[in-house]
Amino acid sequence: MIFKYKGIDKTGKNVSERLEAANLDEVKAKLKANGIIYSSIKEDSLPFYEKFKLKKRYKISAKELAHLSRELAMYIRSGMSIVSALKIVQTHYAQNKKLKLFITTVNTHLDEGENFYTALKSQDVVTLPDFYVESIRVSEDGGMLDEVLIELSRFLKEQERIAREIKGAFAYPSFMIIISLVMIAFMLTYVVPQITGIFESMDQELPRPTKIVIALGDFFSNNFQVILAAIFAFVALFVTLKKKVYSFAYFVDAMMLKVPLFGTIILKSELARFSYIASLLTRSGVVFVQTINMSANILTNKVIKKLFLDASKKVVEGKLLSHALYNADTKLDDAFIQAIALGEETSEVQNVLSNISELYFEENRDKISLLLTLLEPALMLFVGGSIGFIVAAMLLPIFSMSIR
Repeated sequence: MIFKYKGIDKTGKNVSERLEAANLDEVKAKLKANGIIYSSIKEDSLPFYEKFKLKKRYKISAKELAHLSRELAMYIRSGMSIVSALKIVQTHYAQNKKLKLFITTVNTHLDEGENFYTALKSQDVVTLPDFYVESIRVSEDGGMLDEVLIELSRFLKEQERIAREIKGAFAYPSFMIIISLVMIAFMLTYVVPQITGIFESMDQELPRPTKIVIALGDFFSNNFQVILAAIFAFVALFVTLKKKVYSFAYFVDAMMLKVPLFGTIILKSELARFSYIASLLTRSGVVFVQTINMSANILTNKVIKKLFLDASKKVVEGKLLSHALYNADTKLDDAFIQAIALGEETSEVQNVLSNISELYFEENRDKISLLLTLLEPALMLFVGGSIGFIVAAMLLPIFSMSIR
């Protein structure tokens, strides 16, 4: 439950904040532990939809988590305790209610004597990635919290940057596709039927391209609403099945890996993400089997994710990761498996994984750049060819009349 309180803190400053607690007694205990003299406490009177969001947990973005991690690392490196660092950082998020509540809740757990890892696990405001929380646990035990927070910040920032670049890169092609489809639909639905009336008065056989365009125009104009409804229904059904039905999502991900060029980009992107986070967890001191499991759980492609999770079970049985991946049903990039094998042989798995992630991230940038270079002229040809075909099909009967 979320409670809102008003009172005076240790410095004599008036405060009015929200606090997460199971009941009123717990709120009072937490305020007393923080040295806050309260004047009023009541259950939060947020609108229903806000309460629902808070109850459901807020999914913190990679950008927000990266920024928060970097700030904490900076203050810890300057000699502050994690408690003091969080209290300073809390003032930077006054406008973000959910993040402020998250930091306040973590701070309350720390004031009660818990360590940072336990506080992150105990809070119920935001959902944090498993690899992030586990990295905090190991780094806190090893006394290198600031270093790991910096590495986590870099990884999260890189992931956010890559996602932003991909969205930006595909913005223009997506716009071109939508505009071209709208233009073609407009010509077939409204322009072609207007011209068709002229041809009906002609006593001559129409060319085959003209017949095809007229038939398409009649179909679109007569079934325009049905087509739109079918498209929306298909998209909604596809998204729902992808989220809810594992076998369907697995099938779609498997098909995506077989698409030329796109499949290679997806595969190397997933391997790069796995390698980076596995390198980070290995450096932090996480057990290797646990590293494989947590690194696999951040992957979005279910085929590759299952491959690594199955491989981790074989590693528990005593097999090397490279052997488990080599004998898997789904084949990965040979260079990746050979690099892992070399790392296992020389006991340099962490360095090898770090190098693999950099290599694959760089390769993907080049491939995406090449894809966009090829995609733009291909889209122009598609738009020009489609509209040109419709125009030519409409002009063919007129040209044949002129020749006669």
